[in-house]
Amino acid sequence: MNATYDKIGLNYSDLRKPDTRIEQVIGKALGPAKTILNVGAGAGSYEPADRQVTAIEPSKEMIRQRPVSAATVIQGYAEDLPFDENSFDASMAILTVHHWLDKEKGLREMRRVTRGKIVILTFDPSFRGFWLADYIPELVTLDEGQMPRMAEYEQSLGPVGISPVPIPHDCTDGFLSAYWRRPAAYLDPKVRAAMSPFWAMGDVSEALGRLEADLESGAWEQRYSRLIDLDDCDCGYRLVTTT
Repeated sequence: MNATYDKIGLNYSDLRKPDTRIEQVIGKALGPAKTILNVGAGAGSYEPADRQVTAIEPSKEMIRQRPVSAATVIQGYAEDLPFDENSFDASMAILTVHHWLDKEKGLREMRRVTRGKIVILTFDPSFRGFWLADYIPELVTLDEGQMPRMAEYEQSLGPVGISPVPIPHDCTDGFLSAYWRRPAAYLDPKVRAAMSPFWAMGDVSEALGRLEADLESGAWEQRYSRLIDLDDCDCGYRLVTTT
């Protein structure tokens, strides 16, 4: 996945700007922790500026795009964290667990080096309801193959709380479901380039052609009219927090 993100990482920071509303949810979950480890840190999204952060990330391209900050940055992997036991007050992993080669080992490593809370933003692979899967059903298969089941987090981390994270209609972070109310965005190859599922699935031009036709005819708006006036939407994203 390191090599893949060296490709996906191009222009990543321009398209994946942290959303302040999601940032508040993560910050609240971290509680009063002063030292925080960010695992699979990417370009540094959602790292609290008022805490002492250590970031670990495998991709050189993602590290290169990090904004200037006081965080300590280490190139490395979740499965082999180079820290002693209980080194951090809290740890976080944001939209990254599905990329780890050994998810269970990575989660157990997070538990080993963290003396307090662990906060993970991820996707529930059992979730159904995101309309893009109506056009690209391969998304469901991909999620089921990549994403840990919600019950698996407790097996590796101990007791956890799980809560939905509704996605704002104008979300600034361009992950897969960020454009749930802006469907035309998925037709833009630059937007898709910052979403790892499109790299994993390969050619979906036929599906995108159907989406484009439905947008032009008005069929999309008629079929998904319930979404038009929503300010936010449950798209299957979940905050997993150790208790």
